[in-house]
Amino acid sequence: MSEKRDYYEVLGVDKNASDADIKKAFKRLARKYHPDLNRDDPKTAEEKFKEVNEAYSVLSDPKKRQQYDQFGQAAFDGTGGMGGGFGGFGQGGFGGGFGGAGAADGFGDIFDMFFGGAAGGGRRARQPGPERGSDLRYDLEISFEEAAFGKDVELRIPRTDNCETCHGTGAAPGTSPETCPECHGTGQKQTVRNTPFGRMVNATTCSRCHGTGKIVTHPCKDCHGTGKKRATHTIKVHIPKGVDQGSRVRVAGAGEAGTRGGSNGDLYVYIFIKPHKFFERQGYDVTVEVPISFVQAALGDTVQVPTLDGLVDLKIPAGIQPGTVLRIKNRGVPYLRGSGRGDQHVRIKVLTPRNLSAKQKDLLKEFGEISGNNVNPEQKTFFDKIKDFFGRDGKR
Repeated sequence: MSEKRDYYEVLGVDKNASDADIKKAFKRLARKYHPDLNRDDPKTAEEKFKEVNEAYSVLSDPKKRQQYDQFGQAAFDGTGGMGGGFGGFGQGGFGGGFGGAGAADGFGDIFDMFFGGAAGGGRRARQPGPERGSDLRYDLEISFEEAAFGKDVELRIPRTDNCETCHGTGAAPGTSPETCPECHGTGQKQTVRNTPFGRMVNATTCSRCHGTGKIVTHPCKDCHGTGKKRATHTIKVHIPKGVDQGSRVRVAGAGEAGTRGGSNGDLYVYIFIKPHKFFERQGYDVTVEVPISFVQAALGDTVQVPTLDGLVDLKIPAGIQPGTVLRIKNRGVPYLRGSGRGDQHVRIKVLTPRNLSAKQKDLLKEFGEISGNNVNPEQKTFFDKIKDFFGRDGKR
């Protein structure tokens, strides 16, 4: 017989390891070398698994660990590997235990981890309870103004309802669903197989009742035993003021019907806003571009500009420059929550005159000659910078 490896080395812990560290190492290695999880090389995995079990059965028992620390393997000479406790594979069990309560707790955890607590026997499946219905989505396109000030709409929503005749049971009036004879009401079919670790129970959904535990022998004529009917409902939805692109409005209980007494799902209305001819939106602020003439920009004027509430007068100061933005307070989009509104921003666009008459050209030339020595300071600074950058000859 080959010499056995040091138990601490087998578990990958040092000699000062705590009980918790030893248990943690054992669980990790037991999962790693479990034969059912190593189908490619089950024989090698089984040998590794036995070695891990043997090491854990000693180190998890305080008394045996003390003996091992003092005498090593010699402490157990003549015991046949702790009374045959390590050679239980192929014998319908673990051959007499794994060294005390500590080891037993460890294996209980391992079985729960691998088989969901089903080692050696099955647990009765829970009866399926109420199940909430699915949520529904509706995409709604509204105008810019409707998004700003809100709107009440009526939507036609197709959805699945519980059958009113059988109240969702699927059974004809005067009858009730019966316990499934295949799974006896558990909703699951169990198969048992013997493994080196004992009897293992595998549970699958019952194909006859589809996991409900009940079957309908006298189906409802209105829903043909499904318990559901398709219908279209008119649902009133309030779109609040201030909604933005991609906002969603929830209508509780307007979704698909639940199952087995479960509540309805919800309806979510997603908002999509049509582009506006004049306005652009940034948060709760609104921007509009207003064109003015060269003369209006130079001399100033009062013009009418569009807002969400209609036309308002806006004073254009003399000498305004293209791209200047003027603000009109509280003319933007109302806040979604709370009171108040955003602002409206008016971006000025100065139009250069085209198709001038001869007289207009002469007047502009005269204007240019008159103002030739009165160059705009900003313009003068710009050209001075150009000369400094390129030099007087215009070259770098």
